[in-house]
Amino acid sequence: MINNAGYGHEGTLEESPLGEMRRQFDVNVFGAVAMIKAVLPFMRGRRAGHIVNITSMGGFITMPGIAYYCGSKFALEGISEVLAKEVKGFGIHVTAVAPGSFRTDWAGRSMVRSGRSIADYDELFDPIRKAREEKNGNQAGDPQKAAAAILALVASENPPVHLLLGTDALNLVRGKLAAFSEEIAAWEDLTRSTDFG
Repeated sequence: MINNAGYGHEGTLEESPLGEMRRQFDVNVFGAVAMIKAVLPFMRGRRAGHIVNITSMGGFITMPGIAYYCGSKFALEGISEVLAKEVKGFGIHVTAVAPGSFRTDWAGRSMVRSGRSIADYDELFDPIRKAREEKNGNQAGDPQKAAAAILALVASENPPVHLLLGTDALNLVRGKLAAFSEEIAAWEDLTRSTDFG
C-alpha cells in the first residue's frame, strides 16, 4: 500500500488559523493512519506486505512558512518508524519515503496558502513565498524516476525504514544531521547534568 495523499500548507505559524493545521493533519496524518488501519489486518493475516508512506524532506528539515506541513510530515515519519518495529515480526515492511523537490503540483494549485496580515514577517517570508512560486515547475526531481525508485524499493527483500528521494533531500538532511550532532555535543554537559547522582 502506498499512502500518497497529501498537500502542502504555506503560511507563518502566527498568521495561519488553527483550523488549517487541523485540516493539514487530517489529510497528511490521520488519512494515512486510517488507510494503514484498513489494510493492516489483511497484511498481518497473510504475514506479508509493504506499507509505503510518502512523507517529505520536510519531515526531517524545516523552513519558515510551512510549520503545519513539516509538523504533519515529522509525525508521519515517526509513526512509520514505530509501525515498522511493531509489524516486523509479521513479515510486513514499512518505509517512509521522503522526497525532495519534485515537479509535481505540490507548490502550485494544490498548495493551501494562508493570507498575510503581520508586516513583521514580510522581510523573512515574502522572498520565500516568491521563490517557491517561481521554482514551481522547475524542480530538480523527476516524478517518473521517483515512481521507478519506489518500484525498486518494494521489490527489495530488505527495504529501509526511511528512504530519501532527490539530491536536494539528501544534502539538506545530511546537513541537518551534522548540525544536530554538533548541537548535541555543544550542550552535552547540560544534558548529562539532569541525571541523579
